[in-house]
Amino acid sequence: MDEFWVFGYGSLMWNPGFPFEERVQARLMGYRRSLCVRSWVHRGTEQQPGLVLGLDRGGSCRGVAFKVSDANRDETLDYLRQRELVTHVYIERLLPLKLDDGRIVKAVTYVVDRAHHQYGGGVTVGEAARIVNAAVGQSGPNPVYVANTVAHLREMGIRDHWLEAVVAEIAKLEGVGVE
Repeated sequence: MDEFWVFGYGSLMWNPGFPFEERVQARLMGYRRSLCVRSWVHRGTEQQPGLVLGLDRGGSCRGVAFKVSDANRDETLDYLRQRELVTHVYIERLLPLKLDDGRIVKAVTYVVDRAHHQYGGGVTVGEAARIVNAAVGQSGPNPVYVANTVAHLREMGIRDHWLEAVVAEIAKLEGVGVE
């Protein structure tokens, strides 16, 4: 049986929620981490949607690959489908990753469905900052989600300049560091 790998690019990187045998930083080509999913439950409402992460077309994305044992394969896949496919804004794909140690593996990955009504890609840094800054959902304020994501990425040695620019713009909107 082939090895079972899972790719995380957002909270899955630091909060996978499933047992794994190996954790390696990796790069996915052809997709980028993006605030491209309108959230109207966890980080916003239908009247004031927030933005959460998705993998959108273009570029590349640094993240984490998790190797899952055969014994945990089915349980992990069930868990991931419950976590990621709630509103079907994500599509499950098996895509090649380049691990930091040079290996190439195929991993279960969740990419955004651009045809889904929750797709909100193509926003500028300023637009994203304004949307995020105004949104609060059941899981809390949208700006906290984005700032925590950037902080976790930095702790892992992963830079996401676009997300960092959104956080900086939110700080300006909130008057943080502005005299």
